This record gives sequence, structure tokens and C-alpha cells, in this order.
Amino acid sequence: MKNFLVKTIANAGALAVAVWLLDKITLTGDSTGKKIGTLVLVALLFGLVNFLVKPIVKVLTFPLFVLTLGLITLIVNALMLMLTSWVCGKLDLSFHVEGFWTAVLGGLIISVVSWVLHIVLPDKD
Repeated sequence: MKNFLVKTIANAGALAVAVWLLDKITLTGDSTGKKIGTLVLVALLFGLVNFLVKPIVKVLTFPLFVLTLGLITLIVNALMLMLTSWVCGKLDLSFHVEGFWTAVLGGLIISVVSWVLHIVLPDKD
């Protein structure tokens, strides 16, 4: 359970950095508390999308992973971020990613920040 909490906090932190750095990834809210709550919900949703959908996409695009030496991972991460944005829109959460190239850059930022936060934060159950 602690590992799940750490991963959710790391995802929320990475999403916050992407929102802060990129103008076309937006998170709106009335107050800071609402923004933090929305960010945690988006992080949970992003984790769920990565847990359920990403493995299927990776299996289906395996030849592209081999052909591009793994660079297709950037595209897969962008698609997962765009899917999260779409689901957030359906759930009336105030998180939106505008455009594919913004999603690519956002996915790259989220991957790097998550990696750093997973190194810093404890990971033991």
C-alpha cells in the first residue's frame, strides 16, 4: 500500500511539473486545495491508464519498439497522457493537454521527473 502511495505522489509531482512548465497542459481550479485534489485524482487516473492500457499498447507495437530502438516509447507516453486528458474531460476534471506535440513533451517531462522522484522517495512496502 505504501508503494502505491509513493507512486501516486511521484506521478502527481511529475504532472505538477509538466503543468508548470508547459502552457498547453492546464490544470484549473478555484483554490490551491482544489488544484492539489484534482492533481491527485489525475495522478491516480494516469497511473490507472498506465497500468491497464500501456501494456496492451506496448505488446501491439512491439515491432515498432524494436525498429525504433525504443524511441516509440515517447509516442506511447504521449498517447497515455492524451488518453488521461480525454478521460479527465469525461469525468469533468479540470486537466487538459492541448495537442500531440505538447503531449510528447509533457510525457518526456513526466517520465524524467517521475524517474527522479522514484529514486528520491522510499519504495519499500
